[in-house]
Amino acid sequence: MQEIDFMSVLHKSTNRDYLARVNDPIYPKAEAAILAKKYDYDYWDGDRRINYGGYKYIPGRWEKVAKKMIDYYSLKPNSKILDIGCGKGFLLYEFKKLLPKSDIYGIDISEYAIKNSKEEINKNLTIGSSCNLPWDNKYFDLVISINTFHNLYCFQLEKSIKEMVRVSKKNKYLCVESYRNEYEKTNLLYWQVTCEAFNNPEEWKWWFKKCNYDGNYSFIFFE
Repeated sequence: MQEIDFMSVLHKSTNRDYLARVNDPIYPKAEAAILAKKYDYDYWDGDRRINYGGYKYIPGRWEKVAKKMIDYYSLKPNSKILDIGCGKGFLLYEFKKLLPKSDIYGIDISEYAIKNSKEEINKNLTIGSSCNLPWDNKYFDLVISINTFHNLYCFQLEKSIKEMVRVSKKNKYLCVESYRNEYEKTNLLYWQVTCEAFNNPEEWKWWFKKCNYDGNYSFIFFE
């Protein structure tokens, strides 16, 4: 198990006004969270003050992440890849472009996201829960989950990490939100609208050990 950063290049490209998120007169934090946790239109394509404010495919944005993972894990042309919490499938689409013969699969709890996913790979995406993955043991050459597991309650988190381990042959990578000090903790509390698992890095590592997770990981910090 090793920490490796695939995601900060994207995370740090966004400017955030934490106080404005909390005190917005139309969508104050609590109201935004209520809407966001439906994982429907408002979460993906609604007002930016709720969440993404329009989660659209941007050519090249996810390609560099896919390329880094392909190189790091030495993926073969016919590798089987799973994205848990795949959203609209943009990262999987980049994997498929770079590895045309690969078998890509995605699962997400959001029916809206799957219905509005990249048309080219829509048939490879499934509406479902990370707690119960519909694939056989050791089926995938790479299993990833980006910015998903921190949205789970502890009883869901344990099941989901164990499921991720179960369906993976070896290579695994997950990325979650975390904090290293009280400033980052406050920013996380101000900014997030769906997070349920508020863990510092040592607490996350405790979860990994408890669930026998032996893959790679990284953390998103709100500095």
